[in-house]
Amino acid sequence: MEKRSSPPLMPREKLLRCGAAMLQDHELLAIFLRTGIKNCPVTELSKAVLAHFGSLRALISADQQQFCQFKGIGITQFVQLQACTEMTKRYLLQQLQTAPEFTGVETTGLYLQTALENREREIFMVLFLDNQHRLIKQEEMFQGTINCAEVYPREIIKTALYCNAAALILAHNHPSGKAEPSASDRNMTEKIQKAAELMEIRLLDHFVIGKGCYFSFSANGWL
Repeated sequence: MEKRSSPPLMPREKLLRCGAAMLQDHELLAIFLRTGIKNCPVTELSKAVLAHFGSLRALISADQQQFCQFKGIGITQFVQLQACTEMTKRYLLQQLQTAPEFTGVETTGLYLQTALENREREIFMVLFLDNQHRLIKQEEMFQGTINCAEVYPREIIKTALYCNAAALILAHNHPSGKAEPSASDRNMTEKIQKAAELMEIRLLDHFVIGKGCYFSFSANGWL
């Protein structure tokens, strides 16, 4: 007799058997949604939601009104998704706080991306590190209009000295969505680096955060 092929695994069973990394976006969303609606099972609903918003990132970035306009998802799912997103941010921050030292761009870049990519105005953030490159504190130093933030190196150095920081990581977002540094970004980075060097403080990196992407000065040989 001809063998019948096994039915495809449901998302939950696939995760348990193969691991979460093996699931497609709509399968992860189906597990999150848990149930579908009348005449639309949860896997079909999750596909429809992603097709409507365009991507998981766009879905997570949607405000309450945009989110709840889609039939089949509402305020309960919006609250749960926002809570999951915030837990991810805090997990990444705690990874930085407990790491023995700053060892690369991936974890830091991912954390800064989740923290800044959906901000409507330009935010300039600084991570202050000790002499072993462990995180002391983070601070949003400057905020701007939709596409501009005035940055004052002396304020950054003043804060660094106050918390006895030995190294810095800079980050700012581009609300336009593009992570490519501008000429003014490069000039400003050079000014901060020179000011830091006078106080024997190292500038380890500067991240420019776009939508779903980031640019690292150090990874690209600019620092």
